Amino acid sequence: MRRVESGTDLDRTRKIAVDVAEEAGALLRRQARGQLGTRPKGGSGDVVTALDLAAEELVLRRIRAEFPTHRIVAEESGVHDGDSAWTWLVDPLDGTNNVAIGLPAYVVGLALCFEGRPVVGVVHDPVTEQTWSAVRGEGALGPNGVLRTAPRKTPHGPVLGWTQGHRVSRADDTVRALKLVLDRHAYRLLQLWAPLLCWVMLARGDIDGFVGYQAEAVDLPAGSLVAAEAGLAVRALDGGPFDESLAQTAERSFVAGHPSRIPELLELVRTAERIRPAVRALLPATSVG
Repeated sequence: MRRVESGTDLDRTRKIAVDVAEEAGALLRRQARGQLGTRPKGGSGDVVTALDLAAEELVLRRIRAEFPTHRIVAEESGVHDGDSAWTWLVDPLDGTNNVAIGLPAYVVGLALCFEGRPVVGVVHDPVTEQTWSAVRGEGALGPNGVLRTAPRKTPHGPVLGWTQGHRVSRADDTVRALKLVLDRHAYRLLQLWAPLLCWVMLARGDIDGFVGYQAEAVDLPAGSLVAAEAGLAVRALDGGPFDESLAQTAERSFVAGHPSRIPELLELVRTAERIRPAVRALLPATSVG
């Protein structure tokens, strides 16, 4: 799928996106130890820094120069109008809360969607200076070339990642039940505050599964495309196809992992659904962070 209807060369687009993400990563790496200019973002406890804004400005300028007619949806500045058939999703700093507390766990994420469906994805880690990328139907690439994920042996249980959307309430019964079951079953349950980093950890085989509840639209498609093109499966919580479109009605709750892991992950979801009434009755709303 190197070209779509408009004749766009997706392999060339991927290379440009990699270059843009790595340039933004270099900016973040240079400035991450300076004054961050941190301020609150919304009412969920998240923050935004001058780093986010500087990296996003760089990415927007580069994308506009290379693809002047494309629409852009950016994490901090919102929608920049253009041809709605082509939409860039820009997360200039996924892991801002980590940076704000001095934790070096953050990435840059870019995705290009055609008619609402991701066709190019790039995730760059400025800390390790490594990049993962994918073109739909053409496979995924990592620092060492073609990326293809094999299942790990986990005698002590799987290592799982977790993410949830910013707007999810602390009192959400589904979240409370899911996290309780996942934590009980997993050898480790990772909550990194940087979902794109979890996606590449999954794609390179460092973790065994990833579960998300009402995930954010901007920082999901780049990582999920890399994972899918590396041979991993992404399913909705009911086991059906995952809605990867940009539609505002998309649920964006998922389980992801090697195809051999998906039945196990879906069984955990079903277990969480069965115990949800008991969790609602026993756990106060403030007990889940």
